[in-house]
Order: sequence, then structure tokens, then C-alpha cells
Amino acid sequence: MQELHTSHIIITGTVEEEVEKLKQKLYPQRVVSVYKDDFLIDDAREAIREAYIAEAKVKTIILGGKSFNEASQNALLKVLEEPPRNIEFIIIAESKSSLLPTVRSRLPLITHAHKKEVLELELSLKKLELSTLFDFIKEHERRSKYEAKELIEALYNKAMEEEIMLSVKQLESFEIAYKLIGLNARMNSVLSMLLMKFITK
Repeated sequence: MQELHTSHIIITGTVEEEVEKLKQKLYPQRVVSVYKDDFLIDDAREAIREAYIAEAKVKTIILGGKSFNEASQNALLKVLEEPPRNIEFIIIAESKSSLLPTVRSRLPLITHAHKKEVLELELSLKKLELSTLFDFIKEHERRSKYEAKELIEALYNKAMEEEIMLSVKQLESFEIAYKLIGLNARMNSVLSMLLMKFITK
């Protein structure tokens, strides 16, 4: 029976979860995962170095990211086309369009249908008080960068749902919060800056 080539691309809205699921599914096989919110050239180089470490049995290298820059993808082309012996690659991305056609042409593509869960918040921005604010910050201060962006989005949606007429300063604070998360700012500082604008006088 011919052995199936298992290298492939997975498109899913839950990249981080998919990486963890695959690691468990492939156990006890050797798995190396390189997961970054933004997959850059250095991450590609790390994966290539790992691919050229000789293996007696199959080793799977999982490359996961919310976004993959062009340089990192171009760097991977040769190793994806001609992987070393016993090396399989699984690329996990949020959308097909985030990957170059040259990358997509080298591996079969699997799309996982998914429903994006809407983050439900019990917090009321209309009736926000200091004690509630501090409890909320404590509850959410350890979120990953991706989860933090989802939370900022959920807070904005909450303001819309409660029909709050956002001031210019409040609108700007959402934009600033989103940028700060991208720069790896501390979650508690970002939430404090954003939510203090909603404290009822």
C-alpha cells in the first residue's frame, strides 16, 4: 500500500487551537511547532533549520500564524517542494489569501469550516464603575495578543449594542488600544486606558 503524503495546508479561523489539536493527534510522533501571530523570515529560517536535522522516523513541522509575510513564504518554497527524508510540513493559516499561490501550489489544501464565536461580555459600558472595571481587567489581563484583539472588538460591539454615542476620544481610544495590542503592550494598561473613558461620573 502506497504511503500517503501527509504534508498539507489547513485553513481555519482557530489557528492556535488547531496547532495544539494537531500536536495531541500526532503524539507520540515527533512534532515541532513554530507558531507566531505574525510569521516572519526568522520563523521560516528556524523551521528550515529544524527540517535539516536528520530523523530516523517521521517528524512533522507545524507552521502556524495569523499572517505570513512574503519573505518568510518565499524562504520556505524550496524545502516545501523537496522536503528532507522523513520530514512532513503542515501549514496552518486563517485564510487562503494570506498564502502566496506558489506556496499553495506545493501542498494540498484543507479548509476547516468554522463558526467564529462571538465573545459575549456581561460588562455594561453604560453603567461601568471603578470596582467592575478592575474586576474585568483582572479577569482578562492574561489574554494572548489574538484574544486581546478579539476582546477590544467585543468591547466596541458592546458599545454599539448599548447604543452609546461614542465621543471622538472614545473612538480614538479603541483605535489606540488595537495598535497597542499589536505592539505587545500590557493588557491591563490597554484595558485601563480604554475603559476609563466609560466610567460613569
